[in-house]
Amino acid sequence: MFNPFERAVAFRYLRARKGERFVSVIAIFSLVGIALGVATLIIVMSVMNGFRQELLGRILGLNGHLGVHGQERVITDYDAVAGRIRGVPGVVSATPIVEGQVLLTSDQGGATGGLARGVKPEDLRARGLVQRNIMLGSLDRFEGEDAIVIGTRLAQRMRVTVGDRITLVSPQGRTTVFGTVPRVRAYTVVALFQVGMHEYDSSFVFLPMPAAQLFFQTGDGATQIEVFVSDPTGVRAVSRAIRVALGDRPLRILDWQDANSSFFAAVQVERNVMFLILTLIIIVAAFNIVSSLIMLVKDKGRDIAVLRTMGATRGAILRIFLLCGASVGVAGTLIGFLIGIVFCANIESIRQAIQALSGTELFSPEVYFLSQLPAVVDMREVAQVVAMGLGLSLLATIYPSWRAARTDPVVMLRNE
Repeated sequence: MFNPFERAVAFRYLRARKGERFVSVIAIFSLVGIALGVATLIIVMSVMNGFRQELLGRILGLNGHLGVHGQERVITDYDAVAGRIRGVPGVVSATPIVEGQVLLTSDQGGATGGLARGVKPEDLRARGLVQRNIMLGSLDRFEGEDAIVIGTRLAQRMRVTVGDRITLVSPQGRTTVFGTVPRVRAYTVVALFQVGMHEYDSSFVFLPMPAAQLFFQTGDGATQIEVFVSDPTGVRAVSRAIRVALGDRPLRILDWQDANSSFFAAVQVERNVMFLILTLIIIVAAFNIVSSLIMLVKDKGRDIAVLRTMGATRGAILRIFLLCGASVGVAGTLIGFLIGIVFCANIESIRQAIQALSGTELFSPEVYFLSQLPAVVDMREVAQVVAMGLGLSLLATIYPSWRAARTDPVVMLRNE
């Protein structure tokens, strides 16, 4: 498309001589602007993808993809119901649990609210997110009516460790002649887990199923059945199949999309808004290319006239200035692509280094729910960002190049 003569002239114009530094400086700023815009867009989109994926993995890792609740408070025949659910295609597991809000206290002086879940010991050991993240103690001791497993951040707040006692207080007390008395029972901490999500590590506790049934007074029943499916995105179809399998039982089914719809919708809206805002950086840099090329055309008016008189066609002049602008845009986009990919690959190390230098916390787990800054690079999105950077850069070169090709050599030489 570009012959050697056109390439030689274009790259000669990009190298500033004495007295032409200003145009070259604007071109450099245009290149830097596009590089920063592309890199920032790749980084932000990757962080938003990682944020959503990490939250989704941790939320669904502990809460299941859907829950089957009884219309009454307790499901009495939970083993039979769980068996029918396991027979539905697409269901990986169905786990009966007893769940309730509690107040946790310790002899060391800590007190906080939390969510207690009673599960069968074999079901908790089969839950990979917890099993893989046991920091202290062992799930082998998770049995009987005296054991409890808590998160590491909760243990720090309560100032307890494995072997210490922690007391659970239920807001639903038992009625006596003296009024309502809250249920209180102490348990021994047998293990500490850390799944990496602040909310869970600081508020979730697990009890053996018999202990939870005794504490919450559910008898031989369960409050819900937690279901994991093979494809979380197709949970609605599995939910309908479970409804058919259960027949006319008075049960209520709630999937993760309904339970967390507002939260993930807010994440998606924020992601879209950030994409639009950061795209403006690339657009501003593209306008810088327009201004630098227009100034270059003005500065090279006499050279253009000479080239035309030597036999250069308007098409050749057009291609020379297209190549000048495209070189800045392509170089800036590629540099931004490399910066974005390298930054995403080392984002946690960079965050920790900046925190160490500045002495401030850049990513608070209490605010963002996660202990580490995640980044998941989606190559399709990266390709879209690169294509947008290249497209805007090329569009920005069209008008100045057309103006250069329209230059009348006779008028230009007369004015000189």
